[in-house]
Amino acid sequence: MAVEKIGTRIRKFREAQDMSREKLSEITGLSVDFIATLEDQSVYPSIGPLQKVARALKVRLGTFMDDVSCQDPIIVRQANREADLTMQHSAAEQPLYRYFTLAKGKVDRNMEPFFIEVLPEPETERKLSSHQGEEFIIVHSGKLLVRYGTQSQILEAGDTVYYNSIVPHYVGAVGDEPCTIYAILFHPS
Repeated sequence: MAVEKIGTRIRKFREAQDMSREKLSEITGLSVDFIATLEDQSVYPSIGPLQKVARALKVRLGTFMDDVSCQDPIIVRQANREADLTMQHSAAEQPLYRYFTLAKGKVDRNMEPFFIEVLPEPETERKLSSHQGEEFIIVHSGKLLVRYGTQSQILEAGDTVYYNSIVPHYVGAVGDEPCTIYAILFHPS
């Protein structure tokens, strides 16, 4: 059995609630065109819009990535990780973030833990975003630029940051090299 793509799952949840794209647009503040391209798999969304859609559909963000349910404890071996999601924060043609979910199958979770590969992007494309919840990040390798409101910090391997996601923020690789991070996202229900 093939694993469904995120856009397909979003459409199924929306249709199961008898919600039109227009209504989802109204609730999330996202354009109808964006929702259509998201559902049709022709856009690499950032975490912010996906969280807005999850909140509007009254599901966890991870619901769009889970394909099976498992019993505790959930163990993900590094050798078995697979990218579950690719995202971008800009108009770039290719994704800039590869998300590897670390809790796939845990249906009653309150957090979204990820291992993320962050690819460099041009300075002109670095846009702030905001969404409900909190984020905790540990830099695994490379250098990470964290913009939080008007503040900017560069973090290196072993450094951490914890912040309220409603404040406009940006997280991206510094320089020409990719960065890898562990991130835990929490969004209240």
